[in-house]
Amino acid sequence: MTPKRWKLNMRPHELPFRRRLARASVALIYRQTEDGGVELLFIQRARRAGDPWSGDMAFPGGRMQPEDATPRAAAERETLEETGVDLVRHGHFQARLSDLITRQHSRLRPMVITPYVYEWRGAQAVSPNHEVAQMVWISLDYLAAKENQSKLLWRTRLGTLKMPCCRYQGYCIWGLSYSMLQELLAHQGINLRLAPE
Repeated sequence: MTPKRWKLNMRPHELPFRRRLARASVALIYRQTEDGGVELLFIQRARRAGDPWSGDMAFPGGRMQPEDATPRAAAERETLEETGVDLVRHGHFQARLSDLITRQHSRLRPMVITPYVYEWRGAQAVSPNHEVAQMVWISLDYLAAKENQSKLLWRTRLGTLKMPCCRYQGYCIWGLSYSMLQELLAHQGINLRLAPE
């Protein structure tokens, strides 16, 4: 799969009430490999006490701050802070994906997350900060392959849920990151389907 075949004329779903809620944004960053393939960047969050998502795989990003003119600017700032990847200088903005709703950490209040897609055209060297344990580039072909789809058992107060996920080496991509990945791949004519259990 190469970027030339990508159909990035998306029509993302925008939540009509998003401006009344807390906002966050993330960056889905891809690069073309020397053999013509495409890889997508994930971070593994550093483990921190009190953070329910610590250790999870995610896309770089975070909450909007007063100095951020737009959610997209917040994604670019947070990505630079977390990973050293400068999307303003070396990223080529491609598209916006659909808004997703979640809750703020340790609060019940909802928060809207907006994903943005970039092509990375910079150097390979990056410098993650203390919030990031690992940075991993994963082939889109691998992420799309049905044999790499699985289920994650997630325990809640109401019982155990089987959450769809993609497993790569020792990593597990699930939750909101998996939903964003599904939308990105769906716009490329790829549908994620679980392998038979």
